[in-house]
Amino acid sequence: MECPHLGSSVCIAPASARFPQGSPSSWCCSVCRSNKSPWVCLTCSSVHCGRYVNGHAKKHYEDAQIPLTNHKKTEKQEKVQHTVCMDCSSYSTYCYRCDDFVVNDTKLGLVQKVREHLQNLENSAFTADRHRKRKLLENSSLNSKLLKVNGSTTALCATGLRNLGNTCFMNAILQSLSNIHQFCCYFKELPAVELRNGKTAGRRTYHTRSQGDNNVSLVEEFRKTLCALWQGSQTAFSPESLFYVVWKIMPNFRGYQQQDAHEFMRYLLDHLHLELQGGFNGVSRSVILQENSGLSASNKCCINGASTVVTAIFGGILQNEVNCLICGTESRKFDPFLDLSLDIPSQFRNKRTKNQENGPMCTLRDCLRSFTDLEELDETELYMCHKCKKKQKSTKKFWIQKLPKVLCLHLKRFHWTEYLRNKVDTYVEFPLRDLDMKCYLLEPENSGPESCLYDLAAVVVHHGSGVGSGHYTAYATHEGRWFHFNDSTVTLTDEETVVKAKAYILFYVDRQAKSGSDKL
Repeated sequence: MECPHLGSSVCIAPASARFPQGSPSSWCCSVCRSNKSPWVCLTCSSVHCGRYVNGHAKKHYEDAQIPLTNHKKTEKQEKVQHTVCMDCSSYSTYCYRCDDFVVNDTKLGLVQKVREHLQNLENSAFTADRHRKRKLLENSSLNSKLLKVNGSTTALCATGLRNLGNTCFMNAILQSLSNIHQFCCYFKELPAVELRNGKTAGRRTYHTRSQGDNNVSLVEEFRKTLCALWQGSQTAFSPESLFYVVWKIMPNFRGYQQQDAHEFMRYLLDHLHLELQGGFNGVSRSVILQENSGLSASNKCCINGASTVVTAIFGGILQNEVNCLICGTESRKFDPFLDLSLDIPSQFRNKRTKNQENGPMCTLRDCLRSFTDLEELDETELYMCHKCKKKQKSTKKFWIQKLPKVLCLHLKRFHWTEYLRNKVDTYVEFPLRDLDMKCYLLEPENSGPESCLYDLAAVVVHHGSGVGSGHYTAYATHEGRWFHFNDSTVTLTDEETVVKAKAYILFYVDRQAKSGSDKL
């Protein structure tokens, strides 16, 4: 939106402003010392935390307005309002009086000058940090051992994702998807889409909530993010352009509060699927799908319209079988799915660690069995029997009619009690290789010997006690090595560490699909 308060609030000049030392994205709030979501006041250059941390940036604005309520306010007090601030990570400008992000600038272009100054400070700090890490890497014998693969020392080519203010939920999902080879390659090979034309072509776009949806492309920003990963040219990439497109088209994720990684993944895949049903620069989606990913049309699972790479990779089909307990009438329905949400059986919910002695270990197979076993529906889920002409008690059972190339399993760790949403912190044992799904198939006799075997590609972990708090990280395998992705930090790890993780989302790749992608 166009803000009318910039002239009276933007009073600092970058050359004379006394900014803190270090990179702007890691500046600390002058009140609580938090380095999450730092915002700088464009009146006095003081740094405070955003409204979704402890809200000291907003309090700074509110405190500055107290003298303005006095009828004897001076001209100086009227001009200096402290109403506009800038996000030090994404460089977006926010006005508290307008209560929205703004896109205009002062007549002298002060907002853009501050933005460019902060970017220069960030780049300088990033370059210095990169040189420091490179020097440590060269001088550290420990790191040399960690990076020794097949007898030769290799560089750590993985790239982290900067946290833009409680965006670890997004980073963990993006890193996981970037390590699903066939899915990632499809987007990386798409032709680039120019979002802006004419005078603004080539200039960086700062997406805000006030801009129209027609000038943003989730597919394009997702493609750019995936291309930035695994190049080895930088230690961390800032996905702010993708994040603000997410703000535009997924209102649930606006702001800087912690979000549910599984919910974000579903929204992301659904919106990618919807956008991919269009075309790119005059090239039809179906042509790109076949040329770039090698996926045949017969293999695609259709969800909400035409099939795309999303449904071709993640799409499976469930058979929902319901039987009336009064007359025995059987009803069958086929439901497409992109992931399966599995309950952790109640008898295992007190077992928090792998080595705890109280009872048997909960395994992923226990969760799958609980999902597919025959169950009697309770009184709140009575089945409308067409033969009995009324709602009757019934049983329900799921079969998998078609397995996907990538099997995404979501463990339901968060559940609602009477007043709040609790977390099930139970450790669930899961295999790194040879997850056999044949026994859950509707027609297992029609599957090949290895068509039901899956190997783990990535796992998302939630650390903490609640869905609105805590922290997300991800483990993923790339070219035979396991990496731990913790926002900007990427480290090599081992299989023993991965299997001890309390998984929240698991990504398993079909062994046949994996073999096929290795040959591409």
